[in-house]
Amino acid sequence: MDTSSLSQSNLDLSKLSDYDKRDLQQQIGNEMQKVKLQESIHNLTDICWNKCITGGISNGKLSGKEESCTTNCVERFLEANMAVLKHLEQMRGEM
Repeated sequence: MDTSSLSQSNLDLSKLSDYDKRDLQQQIGNEMQKVKLQESIHNLTDICWNKCITGGISNGKLSGKEESCTTNCVERFLEANMAVLKHLEQMRGEM
């Protein structure tokens, strides 16, 4: 039996109390936020790696230039994300 038919046969969401439905929605929302955070971290890693790591890492360390570039890349990425979040919060407040 595959998991989708197993979950459908074992879960009847209509039988959940309102409290349990809200709790389930909160848990799903939390998991979705985790996924978004992981995607953002992977995106950050890809962008900064491709931009900053120009040679092979033969001795297990970044060069000074690569380390500086990576630090700046991460800081700019975080600043950009914070600016977007602030803008979205402002837009939400205007509604």
